[in-house]
Amino acid sequence: MKLTVVGCSGSFPSADSACSSYLVEADGFRLLLDMGNGALGELQRHVGLYDLDAIFLSHLHADHCIDMCAYFVARYYRHEGGRCAPIPVYGPEGTEQRLTTAYADTPSASSMSEVFDFHTVKPASFDIGPFSVRTEKVCHPVEAYGIRVEHGGKSLTYSGDTGVCGALDELAADTDLFLCEAAFTHGKENIPDLHLNGREAGESAQRAHAGRLLLTHIPPWTDPQVNLADARAVYDGPAELAKPGRSYEI
Repeated sequence: MKLTVVGCSGSFPSADSACSSYLVEADGFRLLLDMGNGALGELQRHVGLYDLDAIFLSHLHADHCIDMCAYFVARYYRHEGGRCAPIPVYGPEGTEQRLTTAYADTPSASSMSEVFDFHTVKPASFDIGPFSVRTEKVCHPVEAYGIRVEHGGKSLTYSGDTGVCGALDELAADTDLFLCEAAFTHGKENIPDLHLNGREAGESAQRAHAGRLLLTHIPPWTDPQVNLADARAVYDGPAELAKPGRSYEI
């Protein structure tokens, strides 16, 4: 598998990065995990606008899904070659309604479903193209899911947005690459069931025996080097910061 970080900023885009969006590729299949603010523009640096095969939305906060409205425009109003066939979109219950409301002026109440084939995510194991995936509900103020993606004996686990959560540890057990949010700073923010800090992300990776830890979703007001140091203090595997545009082989 190949993971490309399209965007990794938390809450809103930074001067250097779009919000959460991650491209996972194997066997010519392209799965996008989240499409937050600014992601659609950055995505086109890595893949053709109409070359995605499926999209997974971890939850329905804007910094993880709002560029789906722009992608709707690209797919629905495409004139050259005609309207795109529906692409599978996996998201929490109410994803279609959330995007329709956010767009606010779709031609009809069902327009989103003309280009997006919506599938409701629940805790489950299923296939997306060549990938075997498992989803688990994590701790966040809205319905939110982490996802484990497996292919060819390798695995990637993406936390989505979550507080400390036993389900996340189980999802990431022995994973090769743990893409884990670390939005908060240890000793500064302490809000249960919202986000992890760098130390908590490291502790989760340690409990899960993850092979590598990649910290993501760090907002512009947070010092990422502090979060990385906090993670390394409690996790004995290789840990680094997600960087927009960087690819990782799994």
